Amino acid sequence: MRYLTVLIHPAEGGAFHPLGEKLTKESGIEREAIHHVEHLADDTVLLFAEGSGDRDRYEEIMRDSPYVVDYLVSGADRWMAVNQFEPTDATRRLLERQRESNVVIETPIYFTADGSLRITYLGSDAAFRELFRDSVEETTVTFDVVETGDYEPDEATLTRLLTTRQQEVLEVAVEIGYYSASRQSTLDDVADVVGIAPTTVGEHLRKVEERVFGALVR
Repeated sequence: MRYLTVLIHPAEGGAFHPLGEKLTKESGIEREAIHHVEHLADDTVLLFAEGSGDRDRYEEIMRDSPYVVDYLVSGADRWMAVNQFEPTDATRRLLERQRESNVVIETPIYFTADGSLRITYLGSDAAFRELFRDSVEETTVTFDVVETGDYEPDEATLTRLLTTRQQEVLEVAVEIGYYSASRQSTLDDVADVVGIAPTTVGEHLRKVEERVFGALVR
């Protein structure tokens, strides 16, 4: 079995769905990951996702959105949410292509800072080619291949657990000595290189540590 990790971007700075665009623009909400997504028989989509930040604002967006049929949120600073919503035509086509293909999505699916998705597919090279050959007609998304190789379920690459932004922050932190035995840099130093606030750097590194250490002790 092979794996293929890709970044899927909304074309021309758009969004996969107006609901997702609304959430991405909320600075107080961090969209962490999608743990399950299913296109239901009634043509709605069921999504089980993970988020953090302002839960009250998230629920307000769900409550006010004309796309949302129902939702449920559980947790405090870091929470899990189930929502049922109406898809756009583009969302529907993507889900249908996935369902009809011979590939499987390894969950969770991670969000990047710009609202793109980092997805790992499992299957054969032939199945990957077929999936993306059918997808080139879709003008609302673009695909970037991150990596591919033989899939070893007991030796999953730890970087596949991280978003692109988290990998960028981690790489800079390692390069300038933040994790050296005698620490040679601070969060402020990492922030200066990456170009984001020190508090945001700290949050990214905390999430990196949580995901990597969590994978090591499963």
